[in-house]
Amino acid sequence: MGAHEGWAQPSGLQPNGLLPNAGLVTQVIDSGRWLKAEDRTAELIACIKPSPPSEARRNAVADYVQCLIRRCFPCQVFTFGSVPLKTYLPDGDIDLTAFSNNQNLKDTWANHVRDMLESEEKNENAEFHVKEVQYIHAEVKIIKCLVENIVVDISFNQLGGLCTLCFLEEVDHLINQNHLLKRSIILIKAWCYYESRILGAHHGLISTYALETLVLYIFRVFNNSFSGPLEVLYRFLEFFSNFDWDNFCVSLWGPVPITSLPDVTQNLPEMIVESYYLANRLLMLVAQYTLFSLLVKKVRDSILFPNISMLLIRYA
Repeated sequence: MGAHEGWAQPSGLQPNGLLPNAGLVTQVIDSGRWLKAEDRTAELIACIKPSPPSEARRNAVADYVQCLIRRCFPCQVFTFGSVPLKTYLPDGDIDLTAFSNNQNLKDTWANHVRDMLESEEKNENAEFHVKEVQYIHAEVKIIKCLVENIVVDISFNQLGGLCTLCFLEEVDHLINQNHLLKRSIILIKAWCYYESRILGAHHGLISTYALETLVLYIFRVFNNSFSGPLEVLYRFLEFFSNFDWDNFCVSLWGPVPITSLPDVTQNLPEMIVESYYLANRLLMLVAQYTLFSLLVKKVRDSILFPNISMLLIRYA
């Protein structure tokens, strides 16, 4: 298998959560037959993955909006999501979150930012063209706008996005193989967005985070035994088309019976055994970042508000 020699291979056991009449979805595939198709897939990914010009454009827009937010009130502003992870599609948006030790801002920050952006929209001498400023009143308040025709979403004190970014970066490093996880996410996101039209949480469709959870679960079930992103897509479609969605949902820990919600009890995949290095490391990272998120939230809510960027650097 070359790059993943030494990894445990699919054993033929069926994971939990599949339909009763599902065929065998864990059989070993001859990697040689995929090589030519993987080469063509690499050409496709090269066309849709982030390029240096697109990265420079998005970074410039992100820096511009960060400066505008900091004019509203003292804060630290960070990008998270697909832009810093470098898994965004050509139509991908920019996610920003602002952190402040002034807890009174949690009820007023959105109005300040909206007013600033609307003022910038009317500014003929603005560095970038801002338009379509919206205030999304939801459980997590979001200011949405277009900057140079790129969608920008702004939130406040959303630590989970930063923790998810760090987590996915670590898992990508763990899987390695020339960023196989990131390349697979790009390919599967492209299929879901352009081909099947099922990606887009703001339209009531599947969210990017949910999709990444499904992709990570495929890596866990097959223990990184892939010849390339195309095989990951194939396994993804084959596995989840046979999944019993009426009775189970999916977590990184395993299928969760819907009847057990909200008291979640995971059914661990039968083929995940102690010798599966990726599975164990993945679950260790999940636990670490869950504890880290709780720790930082505890510190954030205390009197002394730390510099979030330094805290992340120290943890790493």
